[in-house]
Amino acid sequence: MTKHMFTAMATGIALLAATPAIAQQGGSTVTTATTEGPILSFSVSEEVRSRPDQATVGAGVTTTAPTAVEAMRLNAAAMDKLIAAAKARGIKAEDIQTSGISLSPQYDYNNRSDGQPPRFLGYQVSNSVRATTPKIDDIGPLLDALVAAGGTNIDGPWFAMKDPDAQLVGVRGAAIKAAEAKAADYAKLAGYRAAELVSISEGGAVGGPVPMPRVQMMAAEAKSTPVEPGQVGNTLTLSFQYRLVR
Repeated sequence: MTKHMFTAMATGIALLAATPAIAQQGGSTVTTATTEGPILSFSVSEEVRSRPDQATVGAGVTTTAPTAVEAMRLNAAAMDKLIAAAKARGIKAEDIQTSGISLSPQYDYNNRSDGQPPRFLGYQVSNSVRATTPKIDDIGPLLDALVAAGGTNIDGPWFAMKDPDAQLVGVRGAAIKAAEAKAADYAKLAGYRAAELVSISEGGAVGGPVPMPRVQMMAAEAKSTPVEPGQVGNTLTLSFQYRLVR
């Protein structure tokens, strides 16, 4: 998340270099800045969790043929069917992205006597795409459709928020109120009249996409593959500096 710094200071007042810390407790630090009063530094974190509003699934096809050209050709035909199946489930073209293509020779190393080279089997091609959709409830049927279309490798789904910063709108105020109360408590305990805000900096740790187990060669069933989106979390961390004043 982009870090923003907002600094509120009285005009014409500049902080001098702080001397070593004179008090430290629970992640908060008080330093003597100038005769204007010591500086109290600490951070406040607030977490919000909510149902995800988008999911990403990975699907691919692995093919093998005697020659590299044939293996690529077979794989391309299979991937066309896979992508068409994703689009048929409402996935937009701009939300489908190739995530990897690999071509490699395959050898059989089993039952080789000493001195005998491995037996060449052919070439293997793996091609995979990732598709993102806001239709959370359609993930199970989407996975089934991809497998029915020939998908041999399934990854995900990964759940996330399309606009994770929007989750934090309601918690910024709570974090600032908590900081004000904490600063006032420190000021009182240290024998000062009040605590004046000097600066706020924001940093956040967005909960990463929540993955589901990898699925290989899923069998088609009458019932859709069950998928539970759960919740995704987003943590807001605000760092504060207050000047303790008498």
